[in-house]
Amino acid sequence: MRLADVLREDCIITDLKAREKQGLLDEMVSDITSRVGSLDREKVLNALLERERLGTTGIGHGVAIPHGKVKGLSEIKVFFGRSRKGVDFNSMDNLPVYLFFMIVVPENSAAAHLKILAVISNLLKSQDFRTRLMRAETGSEIYRIITEAERNSG
Repeated sequence: MRLADVLREDCIITDLKAREKQGLLDEMVSDITSRVGSLDREKVLNALLERERLGTTGIGHGVAIPHGKVKGLSEIKVFFGRSRKGVDFNSMDNLPVYLFFMIVVPENSAAAHLKILAVISNLLKSQDFRTRLMRAETGSEIYRIITEAERNSG
């Protein structure tokens, strides 16, 4: 499975406003569910918050990968959001988070879920990749950076 198969260009938010975890998740979910009619806002938000209660998905280096399993969802969906000011996300390194890959998956898709998490984590290891995402001007540019980086990662 490729990230380009589950992330659509119109599911990129370039300027998130929230400054803390709960608000950020609420903002992303509200935006995304208004664009993707098949997603239930409350189910998605509850799945993400439930996962965060187990431990933060803020992995450090200004990055978080909030994710959750959503009952009734038919396929994996990935969304991207960027905060210019940074979000207090209880990140593992206690630093603000700027880049968010949000993943929602059907309840029974553990293998695909782990694969897409691995792809995203691998891309985000690169400081250059993270810097390019922060400097991008538009959602289209962010989408191109993500898909090109994935293609070049082999």
